[in-house]
Amino acid sequence: MERIRRASHAGSWYTDNPKELAEELDGWLMEAGLPKSSDVRGVIAPHAGYSYSGRAAAYAFGNIDPTHISRVFLLGPSHHYYTPKCALSAATVYKTPIGDLPIDLEVIEELKATGKFELMNLRVDEAEHSMEMHLPYLAKVFEGHPVKVVPILVGALSAENEAMYGKLLAKYIDDAQNFFSVSSDFCHWGSRFNYMHYDKKYGAIHKSIEALDKMGMDIIETGDADAFKEYLSEYDNTICGRHPISVFLHMLRNSTTRIKIKFLRYEQSSQCKTTRDSSVSYASAAAKVDA
Repeated sequence: MERIRRASHAGSWYTDNPKELAEELDGWLMEAGLPKSSDVRGVIAPHAGYSYSGRAAAYAFGNIDPTHISRVFLLGPSHHYYTPKCALSAATVYKTPIGDLPIDLEVIEELKATGKFELMNLRVDEAEHSMEMHLPYLAKVFEGHPVKVVPILVGALSAENEAMYGKLLAKYIDDAQNFFSVSSDFCHWGSRFNYMHYDKKYGAIHKSIEALDKMGMDIIETGDADAFKEYLSEYDNTICGRHPISVFLHMLRNSTTRIKIKFLRYEQSSQCKTTRDSSVSYASAAAKVDA
């Protein structure tokens, strides 16, 4: 029986007009002008509305060579639903305005059998935007190439559980047909986010935010999950995909294939100059086989 997850944020977070959406994505991908590489096995990309982060996201998705990939694992944070675990989708297909992405039910069953995952219902699935915002880009990049998705909603995990899920999922990295799309925005700054860390030595507030984000990005690039944890506990940077990123770092640590993360783009939704301002940061990275 087909269970459809609708493109619930189409028409608000991004256009629901297929022609406009395809043109917009093509435009951003062309503008990024990145060479496609089969060595790129994963990305970290933002999940804000496309008018905010669509351009930045192209610097992640533009690296993908779809030729030999048959499965995309999506790791997205949970914004509305609390769980201390990871949750699997109960849907059989994810819809986008530019093509549908079938869910790999075999892998979902395999993960279910571990007893470590819960199932999210369709209402929770459709309310969450973190994975949906990656879907149109994936539908676009994999146009003409059959691909299935494995959506994993990453809850508020303890450090132990991040490591546990990382170990459990690491074997999938060693299969070159698998790809990983990790969803995260970076610093959410301003009183409306209850986060106003400001180090005056950098001058303008937006420069301080950039320095803080780049410190985190540099640590992610080292692949050290423990150092990333320490950074988060010291600065409490409001990186909403901290748990998916941490799980991904643990996966890389436990896989046989050596993979290195490199950030290719950093943007802010606006430049904060006073404490009345607010902004969200967007960073895009590619995870590439380290030859």
